[in-house]
Amino acid sequence: MRQIYLDYAATTPADPRVIECVRTALDAEGDFANPSSAHRPGRNALARVDEARRQVADRIGADPREIIFTSGATEANNLALKGLAARHPAGHIVTSAIEHSSVLDVCAALEQNGHAVTRVAPDAHGAITTQAVMDALRADTFLVSVMHANNETGVINDLAAIAQVCRERGIAFHSDAAQSLGSQPLDMQSVPLDLLSLSAHKVYGPKGLGALFVRRRAGLELAPLLHGGGQERGLRPGTLATHQIAGFGMACALLGDADEVRRITALRDRLQQGIVALGDVQVHGSGERLPGHLNVGFGGVRGETLLRALDGLAVSQGSACHAASMRPSHVLEAMGVSGELAQASLRFSLGRFTTEAEIEAAIALLARVLPALRSRG
Repeated sequence: MRQIYLDYAATTPADPRVIECVRTALDAEGDFANPSSAHRPGRNALARVDEARRQVADRIGADPREIIFTSGATEANNLALKGLAARHPAGHIVTSAIEHSSVLDVCAALEQNGHAVTRVAPDAHGAITTQAVMDALRADTFLVSVMHANNETGVINDLAAIAQVCRERGIAFHSDAAQSLGSQPLDMQSVPLDLLSLSAHKVYGPKGLGALFVRRRAGLELAPLLHGGGQERGLRPGTLATHQIAGFGMACALLGDADEVRRITALRDRLQQGIVALGDVQVHGSGERLPGHLNVGFGGVRGETLLRALDGLAVSQGSACHAASMRPSHVLEAMGVSGELAQASLRFSLGRFTTEAEIEAAIALLARVLPALRSRG
């Protein structure tokens, strides 16, 4: 059986146009040289980096000088939180209980080093409300970090409202937008965000590349995680990976197709309709969601058993970063989902190359497998 890939939230296949762009910055006939070199090949490579920086900046309404390239959103999150915390040796951080581990684990490490951390719980819909963030703020709060959209449920948070609250109080605001880039509007000109993490491999770009938006304003200064070389305004030293950066730029340039977003949303809704019709299921997360995300708990079955039975269907039980863990999703637990149902929940995520035929085949497969598993008890 041909594999049906419905795990776009974990990673996306690179767009063929991105692959070609990457190739032209790799081989001897292309712009392979070190962008820091003063000779012509180096200047050509630097021009490719500058173009990509502009393409990424244009996608989020930023100044190209505000884009710092990293190895991915995980490094960007680390740089944002650790980099700012280093400038505030003692202070309070507000985050949410449903963040990606690259935020939660950093906060736990900072807590061990003397920072205070408050983890805000989501509401019944799976969203982090502005009021909940406001209630958690203290006189010594210097940073708030709340993701734009949850990687497991797809529920979208109101960044503009939270950012405004932080700006009024002089508190830096960071958001992980790895999942939302491309399908949701992000405009740094109108939303007073200070730090924004991005990932290339979530938007049909290459793995191993991401970016951190760092607003150019007085008082916002990060300490680097690494030293040596001075690249990326001294915040991320090391030889720039021209091919990956060019690929990310191309991927960003290809985003923003409203018809694509509508098509993916319609396919997601059809999948949800087909699954709900099977009975004894619970959709996790409601309200405004990302177009391709669907998280469903299946009653009467064990999650790992269902996952194994769905041979030919590539889905996940939650974040790919925790795929080997047998613990229930911390996101679903924070939403009040029982441990048993959380263990029996699957995340389906659709994308650019998902077809209607694949959705119908996935529904048909679930319709065959689920009753058989339930009948076994």
